[in-house]
Amino acid sequence: PGRRPGGCRWPPRSPAGAALPAPARRPPAVKVTLASAAHLALLAALHDACFEEAWDEGALAALLATPGAFALVMTDEAEEPAGFVIGRAAAGECEMLSLGVVPEARRRGLGRHLVTAFAGHARKLAADELFLEVAEDNYAARALYAAAGFTQVGRRAGYYRSAASVRAALVLRASPHF
Repeated sequence: PGRRPGGCRWPPRSPAGAALPAPARRPPAVKVTLASAAHLALLAALHDACFEEAWDEGALAALLATPGAFALVMTDEAEEPAGFVIGRAAAGECEMLSLGVVPEARRRGLGRHLVTAFAGHARKLAADELFLEVAEDNYAARALYAAAGFTQVGRRAGYYRSAASVRAALVLRASPHF
């Protein structure tokens, strides 16, 4: 125990001097839905809000028409679209192809909720392993995935290319049973 700047005791203590338990983090009140063709425009709008190089409705329709592909759409407490995750399952593996939370809804635990929903859906599809690629310099996403039990199993130099940069991707793997 010690004191933080400003003189407050850390960790907080009860009047009897015992350390108080850390407050429990409430899970976000969100709804996650398996997307259908009716969600293509929404998925494209969410992808556009989350990424500089967005996938349009045509690209999403083609992707989701492939065997094992799926998308989950999340709405927040106000029932506003807040994020999505797109994956593809085959041969006991499930790859996370894209995950995004709209900028105004970030830092509220929604990304973690989407990763958990993704793992749950992968289990329904009999996946024993989860895979994804993440930009090496995307520290927020890397922290999210590490907290969910993903570990690095590879690196792809020059995987992400844009007009502004070329970046490596880290290949991560986890069990869907975290």
